[in-house]
Amino acid sequence: MHEEIEKIQSQVEKAAFFVRPLQDEVGKVIVGQKYMVDRMLIGLLTGGHILIEGVPGLAKTLAVRTLSAAIDAGFQRIQFTPDLLPADLIGTMIYSPQKGEFSVKKGPIFANFILADEINRAPAKVQSALLEAMQEKQVTIGEKTFPLEEPFLVMATQNPIEQEGTYPLPEAQLDRFIFKLSVGYPNRKEELEILNRETAGTNHKVEAVIKPKEILAAREVVHKIYVDEKVKEYILNIVFATREPKAYKVPVEGLIAYGASPRATIFLTLAAKAHAFMAGRGYVTPEDVKAIGLDVLRHRVLLTFEAEAEEMSSDAVVRKVFDQIEVP
Repeated sequence: MHEEIEKIQSQVEKAAFFVRPLQDEVGKVIVGQKYMVDRMLIGLLTGGHILIEGVPGLAKTLAVRTLSAAIDAGFQRIQFTPDLLPADLIGTMIYSPQKGEFSVKKGPIFANFILADEINRAPAKVQSALLEAMQEKQVTIGEKTFPLEEPFLVMATQNPIEQEGTYPLPEAQLDRFIFKLSVGYPNRKEELEILNRETAGTNHKVEAVIKPKEILAAREVVHKIYVDEKVKEYILNIVFATREPKAYKVPVEGLIAYGASPRATIFLTLAAKAHAFMAGRGYVTPEDVKAIGLDVLRHRVLLTFEAEAEEMSSDAVVRKVFDQIEVP
């Protein structure tokens, strides 16, 4: 087993060559927000989509656009509005009078990086149209099904302040996001740097430092990263504690309406592997699981009315689970 881990370690060191240059390239444009950028990279390495919640002006759109430029990949920004139609997203069939036949006009979903801006402003039909693309990595237009080119990553944003004209995301769609990130304001030093950059009138050009095929090769290595049986048990204990808190002696009884789904178990493991990969390791530690655990679980643990009445957040409940479950 030790030799196998060493072999994986060697593969990780070779495949992870792009991590630091990619972070540096994105850092030319994005000040701070290391947490968001690193989670975006984990999404890339796992093929998982990301939901970002944060107030306007935190460089969410710019971060996705910059990352796509640094990877030499296609980027599309889709502004979700109440009058958006599924055809505006995936495309439609157009009739040609000259040819007397229908042809397919593909929509903006056919790109490597999709920024779904203010996703909760779109009605249920549009959100449903996005489900097939996110889960199956394909789109059906008319009678034809088209595979989406890998890497395919949906970065969706929603604003926690503006509530008018919004449609809550269905649980089935929320569950398809590997992470839900809560992005905060930059610190004072970072904001001074933003001030200096934006008022100096200088533009930083981003160079592509990696090709999409190298991302796909890195994904294969991520899947090989070793996870010990004790770490797997730790992940299972965390997930099951959200479903049966009393059995695991977690003091949140009556606060959780629905626990995390099996996707949480899968995504916790995959994200922990990607976190280890970015650290240059060929094996997962419990610290990898704890580092990404809150982002994986916060949108999968649905609270009761009692919890909301007590002003308990899903973040607080998930932290109680992590505090209670014994670390191997």
